[in-house]
Amino acid sequence: MTRGRSRLGRGEDARSAVATAAAAAGLVVAGVTAATAAAAAVVTVLMARRVVTPVAVRDEDVRVVSVDLAAGEIRLESSPESAMTGRYGFWFDRESGHARLGDVLADDGRTVRRAVPSVDFGRLDRARRGRMNGWYYLGPWELGHRYENVLVETALGPAPAWHIPAETPGPNWIVQVHGRGAKRHEALRAVDTAREAGWDSLLVSYRNDGEAPDSVDRRYGLGGTEWADVVAAVRYAVEHGAERVVLMGWSMGGAISLQAVLRSDEVRERLVGIVLDSPAIDWSDILRFQGTLQRLPHPIGDLTTRLLGTDAAVMLTGLAAPIDLEGLDVIAHADELDVPMLLMHSVDDGFVPIDGSRRLAAARPDLVDFEVFEGARHTKLWNHDPERWMALLRRFLDRQADAAPAEDLIDDEIVG
Repeated sequence: MTRGRSRLGRGEDARSAVATAAAAAGLVVAGVTAATAAAAAVVTVLMARRVVTPVAVRDEDVRVVSVDLAAGEIRLESSPESAMTGRYGFWFDRESGHARLGDVLADDGRTVRRAVPSVDFGRLDRARRGRMNGWYYLGPWELGHRYENVLVETALGPAPAWHIPAETPGPNWIVQVHGRGAKRHEALRAVDTAREAGWDSLLVSYRNDGEAPDSVDRRYGLGGTEWADVVAAVRYAVEHGAERVVLMGWSMGGAISLQAVLRSDEVRERLVGIVLDSPAIDWSDILRFQGTLQRLPHPIGDLTTRLLGTDAAVMLTGLAAPIDLEGLDVIAHADELDVPMLLMHSVDDGFVPIDGSRRLAAARPDLVDFEVFEGARHTKLWNHDPERWMALLRRFLDRQADAAPAEDLIDDEIVG
């Protein structure tokens, strides 16, 4: 796709693109009319384009019914998002306003009343719609700890990151990798726990996330390209004193982290553990699930998976190269994983199905501590049950605090 312009926006190109997509996705089959095939091809192209295109503006999918600032309360139209228990950020007016929402005070099935501890900026009393956000913290300065703005040198240029030292700085670092459509702010919820456990936190950015340098195509690789930036982040940590590294990935950040582990000896040399929160394990499964949420015909998710892996994806989505989703299948390479893993996912995720996490846990029960949550939405496990979430992370980090990284194990074998 050319910059700022869709190939599907012109008649001849549209016909060519639909034909290409139909052929690439295998839509032209006996008994299917040309019109049906063409319609399915267009939907497939749109879904493929959406999944690889960075989000510019997030949907405001929660309707504001009323606001009483004097009472410190807001009433929202009831939905799975607005009715979540716990505390959240709330963006409104196309992200020009932000407030903190406390727990649910009342829910009659039609509207949800929540506490409003603070309005950070914007006119919440004039807001008509908004979106719930699990980040909660707006920046590391809100945590009250010393932090540094640093730059990680990647192949595409310097990528900004936050380094937040432990209470007693030492050789243990946890590298945080945020998810699709998010930024490094997402991982601030883990900093207090890591810091108290004696781990420095490095919250990183990666290509096309709106902070790090863009790739040429300005498209997500769903882990197949971004992993190189995580390798650079681990290199930064090691150059600044890290002897043990834990990778923590949120949503697509989980897919990115796992690809970094599977593809980089440099990462594996210092790696002592992996933490995954609501991870994207199986993209084919995710695309099928998303198609169902959007009430699309059942085959569209599978067709999108097939399309992304063809040369046609380059023309139709703007990708620099096709994405081999089968090649990103972590479960198929589960035998290559060799460090302990904390895997946390909710059965009520609502965006990334838990099935992929279940299969990974089943493939490596010797390594994976699989913790299932209920009632929490996507990447909002901390918000929903912070005590349990922090206790799990603390226990895992404590166990890995004295673990020998792969590099030391290799050296010991050589000496022995």
